Amino acid sequence: MSRIFAVIRLRGTSGLHPDVKTTLSLLKLHKPHHMVIVECTQSIQGMLKKASNCITWGELSADVLSLVLKKRCYLIGNEKLTDEHVRKYTKYTSIDELAKAIVNNEIKLKEIPKLKPVFRLHPPSGGYKKSIKRHYGNGGELGYRGEAINSLIKRMI
Repeated sequence: MSRIFAVIRLRGTSGLHPDVKTTLSLLKLHKPHHMVIVECTQSIQGMLKKASNCITWGELSADVLSLVLKKRCYLIGNEKLTDEHVRKYTKYTSIDELAKAIVNNEIKLKEIPKLKPVFRLHPPSGGYKKSIKRHYGNGGELGYRGEAINSLIKRMI
């Protein structure tokens, strides 16, 4: 079973190498504070490594994913995702069940019709705790952060 990562873009476009811009475009991360959910495959890991100077990522928990789906998930036409839409287009009865299924790799986000793949988040309340120019292990915010991504997402919802 592969893991599910939440990937958040932290930095803007100024001064980026064209390869990094292309990688961010492939990940659908066009603006800062946008988040996508990806499955951890070998090709995705290579893309994350290439763009690691602009993004942060980590393993997503089901309860945080449920919060994101309820508050920041939009359908085509700028309508919010509701339990009714989930019941109509999937076999799940609520957003909470859907979040657990996504984390357990039972369903992918792109299998849900009319769902936008990008979650537009706010800047974190209280600001970034460290520099967005350094990696997480070196006293910064960029790069892989594991389960600590969940606390950042809660502050950005």
